[in-house]
Amino acid sequence: MTSLPISTASCACGRVQLKAFGAPIVSAVCYCGDCRKGADQIEALPNAGAVRDADSGTSYSLYRKDRFECAEGAELLKPYKLKDSSPTNRVVATCCNSAMFVNFDRGPHWVSAYRARLHGELPPLQYRICTKSKPEGVVLPNDVPSSGSFPPGLIFKILAARIAMAFGR
Repeated sequence: MTSLPISTASCACGRVQLKAFGAPIVSAVCYCGDCRKGADQIEALPNAGAVRDADSGTSYSLYRKDRFECAEGAELLKPYKLKDSSPTNRVVATCCNSAMFVNFDRGPHWVSAYRARLHGELPPLQYRICTKSKPEGVVLPNDVPSSGSFPPGLIFKILAARIAMAFGR
């Protein structure tokens, strides 16, 4: 992995450091109800920063699980769930209540890093997804494709990453 470009991320106070190797699978802004509820949950924590963008979407860059790691401060990470039975974890750095990434108890082969935590030149935004759930009155720019659900191009990129992982690429 050392020959792949490295992206870094950190919490607001710098005690938690993340590394992602290689380009993200995809970068998207999500407007689904769960992402909005998860943002509410995290933003309600003491001294937590904003999770959502100004238009109420949550920006992510998705990385393969095998190319994502916590380099420092793993003991400070705490998962939050919307329901106890949910496989989705919104992981927060407890030192400063920074939203860091979303992962899953089972299933998906990717980790969704909150783009606001990434350093340097951000990977370009590629999609706005689940826009049917955006708040009424929010007008989205047409800088990237927008979809009411999950567009085929996004699904293709996620499947291609899974196939690459299966073949060790």
